[in-house]
Amino acid sequence: MNSPGRFCPAHYGYAPGDFARAVDFVADTLIVVGGLYGNLAALDAAEALLAAEADHARLVFNGDFHWFDIDPDDFAAIEARVLRHVALRGNVETELAGDDSGAGCGCAYPDNVSDAEVARSNAILERLRRTAQESPASPARLGRLPMNRVAEVGGLRIGLVHGDAESLAGWRFSSEALDRTEATVWLNAVRQASGIDVFASSHTCLPTLRQFALPDGALTVINNGAAGMPNFAGTLYGVATRISTRPASMCKSPTLYGVRHGALHIDAVALHYDRPAWQAQFLRDWPEGSVAHASYWKRIAGGPDYDLVSAAGEYL
Repeated sequence: MNSPGRFCPAHYGYAPGDFARAVDFVADTLIVVGGLYGNLAALDAAEALLAAEADHARLVFNGDFHWFDIDPDDFAAIEARVLRHVALRGNVETELAGDDSGAGCGCAYPDNVSDAEVARSNAILERLRRTAQESPASPARLGRLPMNRVAEVGGLRIGLVHGDAESLAGWRFSSEALDRTEATVWLNAVRQASGIDVFASSHTCLPTLRQFALPDGALTVINNGAAGMPNFAGTLYGVATRISTRPASMCKSPTLYGVRHGALHIDAVALHYDRPAWQAQFLRDWPEGSVAHASYWKRIAGGPDYDLVSAAGEYL
């Protein structure tokens, strides 16, 4: 469908072969924080995770660090702090960088998301755009952010994306897509063209971890879901991805699940932010009756209808 919020604009796309390039940076540990969604308390927690790591660790914000932060001071603080680290643009930042692409929120929602939810997301983006435009330098600054990065950790190549291996707003790194039988054919083609060993993504807003033994080599895909919101029913923490040459036992935060890939430890870690502070920030800007409250408050207050088994299965 080509209605706003349902499709990927052409400029969101890239080829898997684009990753077959010299690495952009080298680190011993990556903390990947996708879907911060303007949560200042989660940003505090992410920076605390980084501070607790040993040397040669990097914090990576792989898109959608803006979303609920319509307060101008919060918006400016989020952007200034995020851009001190490695940052990619997600669909939110990409849409804020332009006047109006006709893509709405740029989420490229699949058919199982209701039209009402899509419309509310488009409305959130339009309200956030007004905040971004109050800071004349922000749209251009966001537009200059890359759509992907290639890192080297422990001698392996890590593809850092917001969506998937072909699109900034792609959904092929969701658990549902990765579990389809035909997924391995596409994944092997991606592995062959990209030379990537591990992809870290976020866009689908629900976490997953899958590892594949492919003809062209092993491939791990880890999606942190959302750093700035709960990801599992009955929980109140966000999720970040940790990729490191050092075991997760050295991480400040509890490990939810993980897998080894060569010398690497690849784990989902709980991001325990100041819940009262975050909920107060959200309700101040998006009270009951607002579009964001209608779409997200239930999840913020008690998690989505999703569980650890769906996210990680055998890797728990």
